[in-house]
Formats: sequence, structure tokens, C-alpha cells
Amino acid sequence: MSFQGIEEAYNRISNIVNKTPVMTSRTLDLQLKANIFFKCENFQRVGAFKFRGAYNTLSLLSERQKEKGVISHSSGNHAQAIALSASLLGIKATIVMPKGAPENKINATKSYGAQVVFCDNTLEARTKTTKEIIKEQKFVLIHPYDNDDIINGQGTAAYELVKEIGHLDIVITPLGGGGLLSGTALATKGLCPNARVIGVEPSLADDALRSLKAGFIVPSTYPNTIADGLRTSLCERTFNTIRTYVDDIITVSEFEIIDAMKFLWERMKIIVEPSGAVPLAAILSKKISVENKKVGAILSGGNIDIEPFFQLLEKKIA
Repeated sequence: MSFQGIEEAYNRISNIVNKTPVMTSRTLDLQLKANIFFKCENFQRVGAFKFRGAYNTLSLLSERQKEKGVISHSSGNHAQAIALSASLLGIKATIVMPKGAPENKINATKSYGAQVVFCDNTLEARTKTTKEIIKEQKFVLIHPYDNDDIINGQGTAAYELVKEIGHLDIVITPLGGGGLLSGTALATKGLCPNARVIGVEPSLADDALRSLKAGFIVPSTYPNTIADGLRTSLCERTFNTIRTYVDDIITVSEFEIIDAMKFLWERMKIIVEPSGAVPLAAILSKKISVENKKVGAILSGGNIDIEPFFQLLEKKIA
């Protein structure tokens, strides 16, 4: 896990991952008196940045490990990323998912060929169920973020962003388990040493902020936030990386997340899930000062259940 590791990961996966677009909004820039560059990982394969780390990690497994098969636990985006990466590399994949995971993410994970095993809606249940299956089946664990190769892969999103746009004053990412933020911090500080790196998490899932204040990891209790991808706890690896390289952590309310989603959907015409919208939520709520700054914001994913919207249209027709 290092800047060099991120560069090596980028060279390894650049022909497999989508080079996602960087989008801007004149309306937003005029409103904020800043230049905001959105790295749109909602256009990544599986609809989220997670594919970067998953493919990087699985491609580095030994032939013996690939033959054993892999297992991971996830509420959705990492699950899909492991499932697709395993399919592309000819590896058997099993994913432990909480019963409350979004239906669209469960269905997508299955469609990529992975076996899905359900557990209760707690981090403890996910971990326990995964360990039990590993003991029985001897699968190789691919943790969603407590893994150097995963983090190096996630860092390639920020690496791509800075390589395309040039120097940035601030780079902002969502914060759940800390894999994306850790990789982003390493990539950003390697290319723009004076840039500020900021993580954003929901106020209802502020365990990372509380952890940094306490000086030790405060576990997440699987909070009821609409940003389902940000419910997980930090691990020692991400906790220490964030303490070393990240400049600030901001929290945003559920309504601020919704306002950010509405702006992205209505004004920029791009579908972003709640977890992906938290960087803009922090900007729009003016919790981050961006005036006269060049800012990069990573929109981490776009996997949202749109079925209720279409059901509403069908009701109107009926």
C-alpha cells in the first residue's frame, strides 16, 4: 500500500477498468466561485469504484489461490466487483451479504456468477458467517478494504483524476471502511503533496470521525443511513493511513445527501447513489471552503434501486 503500489496497480488494470469521465457543472462553479471536477466512478464497471481494487487483488492471486476460490462480505458494490472480477478471471466466488442489502445489488452480484450467502444486518454477523465458510470451504478471503492490493486499486481513481486534470487544491471522497479514502490520500499526496484530502461520512454513520477523536477504532453499529455503502467500520490499516495522510473528516445529514443527489440527477443528468453523493453534500452545505479552489470529488458509485420510480410511472399510466 503506497504511491508506487498505486502506480503499479494502474498499469496492471488500466486496460480492464473503464477510464471514467471527469465532469463539471458551470452552474455549480459559478455558485461556489470554484472549479469542481467530478470523477464519475458511477460509470465504472459494476457501477462503482470497487471494481478497481477487486480486479487488482484477484489478478495478483497465485494459481493455487485461484483454484481454491474466493470469498468476501459486502452490502453491494464490493460484492458485485468481486463477482465480476472472479468471472473474468475464471475464479469461483462466494459473497456474504446482509439480508438488508439493496435488492438491485443482490441481483447484480448473482448475475455475475457469484454464490450469495445471506446473514443478519450486522458487521459481526458478516464477519462470523464469512469465517465459518472459510473454515469449511478453505476459500481465500478478499476483504472489502483491509487489504493492501484493494487499497492500491481504489487509489487509481484519484491517480487518474489528477493525471487528467493536473494540480488540485482539495480532493474529497466518501468514507465508509476507508479503502477509497486511504488509496485517494496516497495517490493525491504522491502527485499533489500540498493538496488537502478530505473524507465525508453520514452524520448517522460518523464512526470514523469518532475514532479519530478517540484515538482508537470506534465500531460501526450498522446505522440506518440511506448511504448503505458507508455503514462499515474502519480497520487498523485504514485507520492508521487516514490518521497519517488525511487532512479532515466531515459529516453530512441525510437531507444534505438527498439535496446533493437531486443536484447531480437534475442539473448534471447523472445517476449517483447516496454514498457517492456525500462529497457534493459537504460542498453544497458549505462545510468545506472551496472558493477560488480547484477541487476534485470522487462520485463513488451509481447503484441505486430505481424500481420504485418506474412503479410510480406505471401507476400514473394505470
